[in-house]
Amino acid sequence: MEDPGYEKNSLTLIGTVAMGTGVMIGAGIFALTGQVAELAGSWFPLAFLMAAVVSGFSAYSYIKVCNKYPSAGGIAMVLERAYGKGTVTAAAALLMALSMIISESLVARTFANYTLQLFGIKGGIAVPLLAVGLVVFAFLVNIAGNKVIGALSKVTAIIKIGGILAFAGAALWVAGFDFKPPSADSFSQIESFIAATAIAILAYKGFTTITNSGGEVVNPERNVGRAIMISLAICLVVYMAVALAVSSALSIPEIIAARDYSLAEAARPALGQYGVWFTVGIAIIATTSGILASMFAVSRMLTMLTEMKLIPHSHLGMPGDIHQHLLVYTAVCAALLAALFDLSRIAALGAIFYLLMDMIVHWGVLRHLRRDVGAKAPILVTALVLDAVALVAFVAVKLQSDPLIPLIGISGIAAIFAFEWFYLGPLRDSEQKVDAQKG
Repeated sequence: MEDPGYEKNSLTLIGTVAMGTGVMIGAGIFALTGQVAELAGSWFPLAFLMAAVVSGFSAYSYIKVCNKYPSAGGIAMVLERAYGKGTVTAAAALLMALSMIISESLVARTFANYTLQLFGIKGGIAVPLLAVGLVVFAFLVNIAGNKVIGALSKVTAIIKIGGILAFAGAALWVAGFDFKPPSADSFSQIESFIAATAIAILAYKGFTTITNSGGEVVNPERNVGRAIMISLAICLVVYMAVALAVSSALSIPEIIAARDYSLAEAARPALGQYGVWFTVGIAIIATTSGILASMFAVSRMLTMLTEMKLIPHSHLGMPGDIHQHLLVYTAVCAALLAALFDLSRIAALGAIFYLLMDMIVHWGVLRHLRRDVGAKAPILVTALVLDAVALVAFVAVKLQSDPLIPLIGISGIAAIFAFEWFYLGPLRDSEQKVDAQKG
């Protein structure tokens, strides 16, 4: 990559794990616990477990390709090797970039909702204002470069993982480790549980941040895959501990009522006001580090797409290099989403975009790269089927409860593919002329 901010071997295994867990935990347990509980009811801890299983299968495709071809902008590289420099590669990569930007807005609003708990404020204009403020802060830190982000990721990862586990342990101890088993009656709608799993997958998809920075990882052929699996394992432990703690402290109606700040609400009966302050503090650290790492990764991927001539680029009179411009565009898009959409709708759009992109990756590896990278077909097919089931169930549930979101999602996907088809038209024409001349 020509991006001057790109630094080969600038991310160690520990730093890479910190980045991956930074994105996952920041966007995951704080932002999505209430959303998952609303769909899965008392079975919501199991939804996080099932989401980890799906994500583990999904990670296989990325690990196999990135082990052989580590690269900054790794997902774009995987798609390019599978489909070539065409519409599918460009559109699927844009879907991934958009899902990451959507996650940034999700994290930003989560930051705002938790921060306002310090002042006893629920909702209102302060939520989008604080969310946009966090996006601006993340942009400024990203301009400072990799080393600042890497150092912050290591420190915040330790603080927030330790803090979250301390919250979970204290809440469970106060409850006497009295787990409330889910009732059989609450599992009457399997499609809602699968839809909850689809939302919970967003809590793990931060592992793709690691593939997007593969070319900057020390010894990437080994460490990219190791970092992904370690990050997924850490997050599974954290999520299950927190899910059990929240379910022991609050009833499902209480979790749903406080779905945008459910961990803070769960700390109140278990640990009192000091517990709320502690949980909010950890949430602030987790969401801030999460958006920093996500913006770092998505800007790298968009830079790669620009250099591959798969998306247009305009300086718009701004100074600096392409990567800095893309940081600006990323921040603007994330800020707009954070200002205009609530958490539930942001999460829904992110799930639709991400699951479709993930399926395109699995299909590409299965059809075009399986032998080259030594991947096993049964695992790829399983990953593809799990994603498809989750996506179909999620869209079906949303069509009943909030049909506008599937409509926006499907329209957005169609618009992205159509745009790339027309934008890449001259490239197709030139390739056809070359093929004709060779013929």
